[in-house]
Amino acid sequence: MNSSKPYILRALHEWISDNECTPLILVNSKGEDVMIPSGIDEDGKVVLNVSYGATNNLELANEGVLFDARFSGVSHNLFIPMNSVLAIYARENGQGMMFGEDDDNTPEPPKPDTASKEKKSPNDKGFLKVVK
Repeated sequence: MNSSKPYILRALHEWISDNECTPLILVNSKGEDVMIPSGIDEDGKVVLNVSYGATNNLELANEGVLFDARFSGVSHNLFIPMNSVLAIYARENGQGMMFGEDDDNTPEPPKPDTASKEKKSPNDKGFLKVVK
């Protein structure tokens, strides 16, 4: 299955926006393929405003977050791969969600062993009874 992270990110972005709050994302700026203006990060992390008013062409895609924004009056194209998004939360009250380091690499649950299951004959009756 695909990672649930982009779906959760989109849902929380919509929820925060619907409640008239400002959605912010915490980004690992040292992550692979992160495209942000140089000098805006601190200690390998940056908080970005991803509200509709602060961005142009905002796209919360399965691969990552893409948008145009202005920094010091200069327009920049930003791309944050989904595995570099560490959290999304509302500026006004801090409500949101932090993502674990390995959310994109969640191991698949073990598949049931079909060989060990007993086969039931068509004459076997279930344990449920009709109660009137």
